[in-house]
Amino acid sequence: MAVVTKTFELAGRQIKIEAGSVAEQASGAVLIRSGDTVVLSTAMMSKEPREGIDFFPLTCDYEEKMYAAGKIPGGFIRREGRPSEQAILTARLTDRPIRPLFPDGFRNDVQVVSTVLSVDQEVDPSILAINGASAALTISDIPFQGPIGAVRMGYFDGHLVVNPPMGDMERSELDLVVAGTQDAILMVEAGAKGVSEQVVVDALEMAHESIGRICEALHALRAEAGKPKFEFTPPQYDPEIVQAVNEAVGDRLDEVAYGPDKAEREARISAFKKEVKARLLERFADQGDLISTLFEKKLKDRVRQRVIEEGVRVDGRGTKDIREITVQVGVLPRAHGSGMFKRGQTQALTVLTLGTMGDAQKLDNIGLEVSKRYMHHYNMPPFSTGEAKPLRSPGRREIGHGALAERALLPVIPTLEEWPYTMRLVSEILSSNGSTSMAAVCGSTLALMDGGVPIKAPVGGIAMGLVTREGKYAILTDIQGVEDALGDMDFKVAGTKDGITALQMDIKIKGLTREVMGQALEQAREARMHVLGKMLEVIPEPRREMSPHSPRITTIQINPDKIREIIGPGGKIIRKIVEETGVQIDVEDDGRVFIASTDQEGAQKAIDWIKGITDEVEVGKIYRGKVVRIMPFGAFVEVLPNQDGLVHISQLTDRRVDRVEEVMNVGDEIMVKAVEIDDKGRLNLSRQKALEELESSGQPANEKIDPAVMADALSRPPEPPRERSGFGGNRGGGGGRDRGRR
Repeated sequence: MAVVTKTFELAGRQIKIEAGSVAEQASGAVLIRSGDTVVLSTAMMSKEPREGIDFFPLTCDYEEKMYAAGKIPGGFIRREGRPSEQAILTARLTDRPIRPLFPDGFRNDVQVVSTVLSVDQEVDPSILAINGASAALTISDIPFQGPIGAVRMGYFDGHLVVNPPMGDMERSELDLVVAGTQDAILMVEAGAKGVSEQVVVDALEMAHESIGRICEALHALRAEAGKPKFEFTPPQYDPEIVQAVNEAVGDRLDEVAYGPDKAEREARISAFKKEVKARLLERFADQGDLISTLFEKKLKDRVRQRVIEEGVRVDGRGTKDIREITVQVGVLPRAHGSGMFKRGQTQALTVLTLGTMGDAQKLDNIGLEVSKRYMHHYNMPPFSTGEAKPLRSPGRREIGHGALAERALLPVIPTLEEWPYTMRLVSEILSSNGSTSMAAVCGSTLALMDGGVPIKAPVGGIAMGLVTREGKYAILTDIQGVEDALGDMDFKVAGTKDGITALQMDIKIKGLTREVMGQALEQAREARMHVLGKMLEVIPEPRREMSPHSPRITTIQINPDKIREIIGPGGKIIRKIVEETGVQIDVEDDGRVFIASTDQEGAQKAIDWIKGITDEVEVGKIYRGKVVRIMPFGAFVEVLPNQDGLVHISQLTDRRVDRVEEVMNVGDEIMVKAVEIDDKGRLNLSRQKALEELESSGQPANEKIDPAVMADALSRPPEPPRERSGFGGNRGGGGGRDRGRR
């Protein structure tokens, strides 16, 4: 096969797509490159359709190879294992825009795999993977009705940027991934820092212009390297059976398909479906599957017809109506924070756990991020949908919903300097009937506020739907499960009262116009304000007091050179502090020390211990010290752990003494003032000056110092350095003093 290459420029960068040079046995394969980021995308189709299924079996995978970033995988086996969460999320980004572009009734297995071979940390491999998947499908014989293109949008200082460098995205106010065809948008995924709806609409329009250029390049690639498409004929239904189903159903769908309770409604529909099948199987033996399919199509069409023509939904609401909302906080007695959010028959319980920086998640991937201190996890057990199924580890859906809720709240999470905690939120879906991910967002806001986390603003979320029929459409607020299944769009929007923080859109038709997107965003904004109002009625601001079961974290800053003194040989010192005080300690390379404990007394003991090890003597300050050695020329006094200085005999008191023992002995505690640190790093102290200064503050000149007076003396600014005096002509003592130091 001849090698065909197409190169085009997008946002100031060249993108090169090469077909025919690799993976020749795949149905379609390309190498796509921009900068030093290279992705191999392949597409394969099975020769025969899969029997006995009623869905399109599409699988999308995204493979992160650690060698692409010059890394060796962590863990014992030192090879890539299960996909990272980021890889799963990227695979979902690939799946969602291409899935609607396969013909109805197509049942052949299709597998799309994108493998990152090289990454330069500037060009995003996930965007190349979506475009590479589109290219591989476009040139293959698979009946893909594309191509599509994808771009990432950033927003910097009021300006929108297409495909900004990965390293710049941290300061962007918008992180928006858009995919679509030349005609319309198919998929939106975004995190934002409270941008307006208008900024999002403008970003979508600019993104679609760039998507058109990508699609043009892929059309040109197909013209030179494309294979003939597999001819797929959609299933044709026997007109006699179609008519029989219509007659059997008659006008009873409104009777069984409408009602506020999901379980009762589904039970009525199921019973009516069985009744229709049983009656028709007498005439059309062995056609049970077809009868079921035609029944479902009839039901879907009737539900959509009533929404478009009458504005009536299956539970009786209007298109903009929101189901009843119930809000609770402080649900769990031992949790650090908890919130329950219920909207209709969708219910989410979110639980907050606070930890130290040592609890932050370490990431082993090919990206720039190495750890994160805020995590959101989402669980949806079978009972939430009224099913009995085995419990499994989180699937792609759970990971995707958790990531969406995490993204929605990330812009309001306080910085490490403001709140030195690691935060883990877990949303347990207790009942599911539409938009559980947005219920998780609301529950998470409640849990954070209940836990006393000083978030910048509350975040609420809502899911929007779309129904189209014969050129008309209706946008639905707060969709439930049946409307998601029978509708054309699931558009989730989360944000504060001031702007959007997260978006996710999936559609089943071949694209949306700017008009529909704009209307959906505005309707979502109105709904979000209603949801936030209900939440704030219960808890208007974060609690001022944390749960008594939450760890209290104190941050102290030390000289990084002193870190080894806290750790000690083989970790001996830090282990001793932890064992004796019961705290948890995390030490950062920049000298920040985080001390966490639910016991304030133990925490203070650890703080004092660490400060004692790391504090440095300040000239001009007064200290209570312990006499550790007496020499003929003075006394050595330990003022901080392992830090002592000399009180020369002439600085012991305001009168002349011949022997140090006339004033003090080893083990005595005395007050001293740090006079100077000489050019050799030696600390000189004065007991005389300390007592004079304390006496001038109203305290008798002795070592029995009242703590309040001591605090006042320590708070005053140190005196400026003076000429060395008071040692008389006794210079000979200097040599002895040097020799006597430990």
